[in-house]
Amino acid sequence: MKARASRVVTIAAMMALTLSASLGAQAAGGAGTPGQQVAPQRAALEERFKQRTAELVRQRLQLNDDQMARLRTTSQDFDRQRMTLVTEERQARQALRAELVAGDGANQQKVSGLLDQLMRVQRRRLDLVESEQRELGKFMSPVQRAKYFGLQNEIRKRMQELRDRPGAARNGLGPMPTPRARRILRRQ
Repeated sequence: MKARASRVVTIAAMMALTLSASLGAQAAGGAGTPGQQVAPQRAALEERFKQRTAELVRQRLQLNDDQMARLRTTSQDFDRQRMTLVTEERQARQALRAELVAGDGANQQKVSGLLDQLMRVQRRRLDLVESEQRELGKFMSPVQRAKYFGLQNEIRKRMQELRDRPGAARNGLGPMPTPRARRILRRQ
């Protein structure tokens, strides 16, 4: 059972990476670019990802229909906020890297400001997790919340592992599923 759940999480993470890379590719493309041709494929991947993730969450947390509905709404709200923080952090890290490339010519004040900005993002991320847990506490038991927190961390960890794999950014679509993962996806 645990091995199957682990496989589902891995597949969900791969789909999420593919989905986020597709979203990035589409956002980067202009009118008539190949990024826009990915839209139907992206929508299908997004839908499959949502269904698989919801199925996994419902099973592992033993949620009823009302809890699942409330979790969807809550997750959407907090995911939007999380994405804002991810964007801010990425921009700050890119600006910091650009300054550090200058070596001794780096603007010390700018570097200091960017480091402070990164610390504020980390604080806001912790505040967001606390707020999310308070909101989840309105309709989930502490055990369900703990399991959900663990599941979120597990998915993030797997996604990071997949991002770190060689060739992860191939063709702007993220890592390609292994033959075994493709077979599993086809069966489902």
